[in-house]
Amino acid sequence: MKRWYLYPFSLGYHFATGIRNTLYDLGLKKSEKFRTPIINVGNLSVGGSGKSPMVMYLADLLSRHFRTGVLSRGYGRVVKGYGVVNYDSNYKMVGDEAMQLFERFKNRFVIGVSEERVPGARKLIEDMDLDVLLLDDAYQHRAIKAGFNILMTDYNDPYFRDFILPAGDLRESRRGAARAQVIMVSKCPDELTEEKKQYYISRIRPQHYQKVFFSSIVYDEHVFSVDHKIPDNNLAYYDILLITGIANPKPLTEHLSKFSQRVKHMKFKDHHDFSDADIKNILSEYKKLGEYRMILTTEKDFVRLKSFDYLRKLVYYWPINVVIDKKAEFNQLVIQYVQGNN
Repeated sequence: MKRWYLYPFSLGYHFATGIRNTLYDLGLKKSEKFRTPIINVGNLSVGGSGKSPMVMYLADLLSRHFRTGVLSRGYGRVVKGYGVVNYDSNYKMVGDEAMQLFERFKNRFVIGVSEERVPGARKLIEDMDLDVLLLDDAYQHRAIKAGFNILMTDYNDPYFRDFILPAGDLRESRRGAARAQVIMVSKCPDELTEEKKQYYISRIRPQHYQKVFFSSIVYDEHVFSVDHKIPDNNLAYYDILLITGIANPKPLTEHLSKFSQRVKHMKFKDHHDFSDADIKNILSEYKKLGEYRMILTTEKDFVRLKSFDYLRKLVYYWPINVVIDKKAEFNQLVIQYVQGNN
């Protein structure tokens, strides 16, 4: 148990979330169902479990076949209400995750933001005449009844070893996993064996209607700035100031250690809104490095950091992508769901 001394408080949280889920299960709380297929990517725990890379993967896949939309709550933005991301948007208007999606894919698919998911989904679907809508991080948002739920769980911190808040990191009971059609074990090591996969499947104990898949994160072979790219094997020549404002930077730090040992890490909280004082500190640390130096960050943090003029030309980001074991089977499952509900 992570924080055993808080277990009595977890009992109360468990009771409250259990009552809420029961009301939805019995139909006593309304769950809106849409005629347009809706795919929800979420998790049971707080923190990073690979949701954003999976949403990127799915949006890329689906937009090759269908008119696709992504709806995010726009976490961390300073404005409220419904909006559609465009070339005039910035992270303060739409949130860093929505902005990251747009900057990578531009107009390949529609990206909407709304803290109120039901009216936001309705408007995005109707205004944009969508064939499919992706919901980002709405597993506990049961006011929308998604037809296809993908539950993400971190290989290094799976939900079946976790506990409800505040003793653990689960937002609801492990029984919530039963709502998923797919359980995706994310951030798996490259050398994952069949025996280890079977162990995870035995612990997950999928229902007859559920499929378990395994995925890993792959880093691009280049790091990018606003106007340059550098091969990753050249990172060994640089003193690197690593800036992260994500829930779990460990996979990035471990990967970076394969290329360089000359790394100074400045770690901020997830979705951190960088202030002028933060930037001043970052520049101060940067100036302490050697002649060949670089500021490196994540793709999500880059959309925030590049808004500061004095950092814009200095910062590089390292894109990541998802690799899925049994990719063809997973893709077919997703596409068949959309085709069968259009």
